[in-house]
Amino acid sequence: MSVLVTQQAPDFTAAAVLANGTIVDDFQLSSLKGKKIMLFFYPLDFTFVCPSEILAHHHRISKFAEKGVEVVGVSVDSQFTHNAWRNTAPADGGLGAIDFPLVADTDHSIMQAYGIVHPAGIALRASFLIDENFDVRHQVVNDLPLGRDVDEMLRMIDALDFHTTHGEVCPAGWNKGDEGMKDTPEGVAEYLAKNADKL
Repeated sequence: MSVLVTQQAPDFTAAAVLANGTIVDDFQLSSLKGKKIMLFFYPLDFTFVCPSEILAHHHRISKFAEKGVEVVGVSVDSQFTHNAWRNTAPADGGLGAIDFPLVADTDHSIMQAYGIVHPAGIALRASFLIDENFDVRHQVVNDLPLGRDVDEMLRMIDALDFHTTHGEVCPAGWNKGDEGMKDTPEGVAEYLAKNADKL
């Protein structure tokens, strides 16, 4: 297991099924450099928690797009299995068409580079928020039975944008529209004087 926050995101080139259903052999993560990227790993296609997570990302793709974020999913399945899953209706355990690429980590090199290999040889449920400079700014890793909260990633994107724009830091439970905190002793005191009882 590794913590990649503050480091450059490991780049990769791999086969993928794109949002429009096209299968390519050379999807490169760094082709998205200059935009924010939400890269997430899931264990396997045609399983149980995974489709619920992928559909949760899909249903919020317009919110990611509004925030200037590209979404990319990765598992150890082949691009052909990804494609078959996309061509299976949700009522039959599939995804249907989804609005972001699914990458095929068939040699397991991507999940190894990100340090999120489960003992069974598949990826843990891991999400990485990568900024415009290709630096990892946030990561979360869950064990296989524990589905992610996609809205929490959207909140973290808002927090990163707030910090980037205003230079202030985001205290516990911060949500878009809340006040930030100046990262000084005086700033902490001022914030806590108004908000300590609500934390």
